[in-house]
Amino acid sequence: MASVDQRLPLYQRLRDEIAAKIATHEWRPGEAIPTEAELAVAHNVAIGTVRKAIQTLAEDGLVERFQGRGTFVRRPNFDSSLFRFLRFQGADGRHAVPESWILSRDSMSGPQDVTEALQLPASSRVIRMLRQRLLDGRPVLAEEIWLPEALFQPILAMAVSEIGSLLYPTYEQYCGQIVAMAEETLSIEAVTEPYASILALEPEASVELIERLAFGYQGQPLEWRRSRAAASTFRYHIELR
Repeated sequence: MASVDQRLPLYQRLRDEIAAKIATHEWRPGEAIPTEAELAVAHNVAIGTVRKAIQTLAEDGLVERFQGRGTFVRRPNFDSSLFRFLRFQGADGRHAVPESWILSRDSMSGPQDVTEALQLPASSRVIRMLRQRLLDGRPVLAEEIWLPEALFQPILAMAVSEIGSLLYPTYEQYCGQIVAMAEETLSIEAVTEPYASILALEPEASVELIERLAFGYQGQPLEWRRSRAAASTFRYHIELR
């Protein structure tokens, strides 16, 4: 554990080394990591130190434990995230998932709010994608997606049809970037162009804005996404226990 800060407690140093192996894809999402006994021997530490390190990783959302099976690198699932805030129903009244269509994809010098969100130096090159999502042929969601160009260069060379509806698998397959966690903020605003046109809304109509900042396993921002939908689709769901 020579590469980590030696001033940290031993369990924290072990936690950081395991996190680094996950971040560099030595241990990939869905794979089991070595057992606690194996880690204790490999790092010459007590089992209790390993357990505390693993517990910290689990609390941070990097791994998950399964009784009798072991500890696995967590593969987050964000597919249903928006449905906490948005209500989409097909023509038959049932819950439905909108299809996606990328309208534009550009490379540019990052605006200040974008570089600040992605923790990049001022005017760093970024990729901006504008995406429309449709349900039964009608527009229901407009998404503005910002990526650090240095990490996502392959996205610029791909055909739009190759990018697909689920972006995170594309990021992993073509760019080697894995989204491990995200934070979301919800607000309401008056719609502006080009989103009024994308959503077929009247100017200044109310829209729900969901801002998502997605992070890699080492905590570095990978994507800043702004999703807008007509306020009539608003819903809020939370589970209390």
